[in-house]
Amino acid sequence: MTEAAVASHDVVLTDRAAKKIGRVLAKHPEGTVLRIVVAGGGCSGFQYEYKIVQETPANDDLVLAKDAATVLIDSLSLEFMGGAEIDYVDDLIGQSFQIKNPNAVAACGCGTSFAVAS
Repeated sequence: MTEAAVASHDVVLTDRAAKKIGRVLAKHPEGTVLRIVVAGGGCSGFQYEYKIVQETPANDDLVLAKDAATVLIDSLSLEFMGGAEIDYVDDLIGQSFQIKNPNAVAACGCGTSFAVAS
């Protein structure tokens, strides 16, 4: 990893992602956070869902906080995301959040759908 990042329970939030999340959340009322959820579905079996919500963290949520960004990940989703890096990419192809997940054994071209080993 070449840039500064905040890590917790082996999930890393990069500086780029934190800055973009902070800019998005600044457009919403105070107390708004980004919740990332792993849900069944998508092309490969599981998919990431990004939700902008106004809620306080649950007791079992992982809270990643950096600058103006706060990301919540529930404990069930964390089981699929251990060791992951949450990044934000802005290149010629487009802009997107990308989760580099070492637990994923296959992924869809959309970047939000993945499969894990059985």
